[in-house]
Amino acid sequence: MKHIILTLCLFMTGLLCQAQQTTTPELRAEVFDLIDLDTPEMAQVKACHERGDDKGAAAALLKFYKARTGIVTPDITDVSKVKISPQHQKWADDAMEHRFFVMDSHEPYHYGDDINWRYWPVQDNELRWQLHRQKWFIPMGKAYRISGDEKYAVEWTKQYIDWIRKNPLVVISKEEYEIVDNSTLKEDAENARWAWRPLEVSTRLQDQTQQFQLFISSPAFNAEFLTEFLVNYHKHAEHVMGNYSNHGNHLLFQAQRMLYAGTFFPEFKRAKAWRESGMQIMNTEIGKQVYPDGGHYELCPHYHLATINIFIKALNVAALNGFRDEFPQSYIDTIEKMIMMHADISYPNYTHPYFSDARILKKDEMLRNYRNWSRLFPENQAIKYWATQGKEGSLPDHLSKGYLNTGFFTFRNSWDNDCLQMVVKAGPPAFWHNQPDNGTFEIWYNGKVLFQDSGAYVYGGGEEIMQWRNWFRRTASHNTLTFSDRDIQTMDSKTLLWQPEGDVQILVTENQSYTYMAHRRSIFFVDGKYFVIVDEGKGKADGWVNLHYQMPPGKTTGSREDMHFHTEMTDGCNMKLQVFGPEGMGMKMEEGWVSSDIMAKRKRINANFHAKKTANEPIRFITVIVPNEKGGNEIPISASFIGGYSEDSMKLEVKVGKDKKRILEYQL
Repeated sequence: MKHIILTLCLFMTGLLCQAQQTTTPELRAEVFDLIDLDTPEMAQVKACHERGDDKGAAAALLKFYKARTGIVTPDITDVSKVKISPQHQKWADDAMEHRFFVMDSHEPYHYGDDINWRYWPVQDNELRWQLHRQKWFIPMGKAYRISGDEKYAVEWTKQYIDWIRKNPLVVISKEEYEIVDNSTLKEDAENARWAWRPLEVSTRLQDQTQQFQLFISSPAFNAEFLTEFLVNYHKHAEHVMGNYSNHGNHLLFQAQRMLYAGTFFPEFKRAKAWRESGMQIMNTEIGKQVYPDGGHYELCPHYHLATINIFIKALNVAALNGFRDEFPQSYIDTIEKMIMMHADISYPNYTHPYFSDARILKKDEMLRNYRNWSRLFPENQAIKYWATQGKEGSLPDHLSKGYLNTGFFTFRNSWDNDCLQMVVKAGPPAFWHNQPDNGTFEIWYNGKVLFQDSGAYVYGGGEEIMQWRNWFRRTASHNTLTFSDRDIQTMDSKTLLWQPEGDVQILVTENQSYTYMAHRRSIFFVDGKYFVIVDEGKGKADGWVNLHYQMPPGKTTGSREDMHFHTEMTDGCNMKLQVFGPEGMGMKMEEGWVSSDIMAKRKRINANFHAKKTANEPIRFITVIVPNEKGGNEIPISASFIGGYSEDSMKLEVKVGKDKKRILEYQL
């Protein structure tokens, strides 16, 4: 009986939704049950509603909101000073013809004269989800505010109502889904997975506060539309409140945006609960998701940066609306640690490595971040230095830096653009955006990145999309060691030694990558000029061990004769890499790719050095990487171990070019 009732209810809901395919707003009287009418400012609204004049009540409510002052967001503090970029103007104009900009990695697609919110031109999950973030709505609002042209407001209200009508919130469990025989309802339930995912719902919660500010003065934003808007907004907030993600950046986004909702619309009876919920989660999660050294636990520079700004947005909305003191000093101190960590693993051009699901980062974006951060931390001279591009403030007093909780390490010989810098990732277990890439690294030299990590390319989608997702995630697509080219089974690297000072700086990490083989990686930064990497596989594993290096795109040449690769670029950023391994070591060139953004990739070489490991016997490789301006194979390199294998120590001899031989060693 329960299932039959559910089916009938859903069937009627489906019929209702089909019958209301209109962009004309209707007066939603239930709004008066959602708003606290027992406040002085709502006296006229309440009086009209109690005598049955809901049209008059809605008009009074609209009058209140048009005149309301004192509540702002960090995004728009003064609507009279709104500006629009040429790009956003184009998004707004394209949207007038239903050509929607959804995300950077996809061109705007036409979603039909009668908008089809379920159109999926490319089977990329992000494209389907992000359509429902409605990124063109705020540009339409800015275009309206600046031009005064009502066409933008009229079209926005139509699209807003159209979205409500065509995207009902239909939730059916797996068991219930199987017994419902109405195809429309099943399609609505499937669509709700995309349109009503809590992350997208929370995005709309935040962005609709800006849309409200930008469009409220328009005649198109009439009393009927206001009731539709408020009922829809309340539905969004309650949906997020009841469906928070369990952990990770999604939970932070949702909580921060609930804080927005409860702050911007205090007239709702549930506003206080929304705000308190968001506040509690933010204060709790900053202690859970951020390590003591300031690293975010997804171990992805892209999402580390995102979480910095989530925490700051929550702080800013509190400061603007009078409750900043509800965030303790420890919250603010943690944000500062996070900023400094991101700076330490970033390059002189303000970009960061492509580790895990990170992607391209633009200098202008980071300069805006630093300027915002400097206002929050005016006494931090390093943040001020980066915010002003060196005109004020001062650089940190360290060069190399290790974050042992997070497992990110930076070797550098200066902070200048032509510096030599290596960033290494070898940390603890992490969450979804992390990749099985223990020990991977990137090198910055003379204004460019060498050995760039492969990136993400795509998050998920159809079968073909998932093949690419898996290729970019796999361990063999990183600069690290594998057994039989398999993905590592465990990512829980331990730091055995970190020596960030002196002529020879050293990092030693170890990870139980496979049940029967541990991977120890030792990195020596010699005289600020070149790197020596020793990779050891130890344990019961018996089979082929592969050492992978992702070569720079462009003119790269390899030789099996002496197991080396070198570049011949014209930009003064070159390198020679040579591997010295066990007897019988081979080398092969495999297909490689590097992705700077979603659905963007560039071809390169994946160098695979491989040798046979015998059970219970360790296998060792020495790699010497010499960055240089000229390129070519003119720099002779030699390297060999001194003495036998030891668990607790290492000693080797290396000679690079005309430099004298160096003895590199450590004792654990």
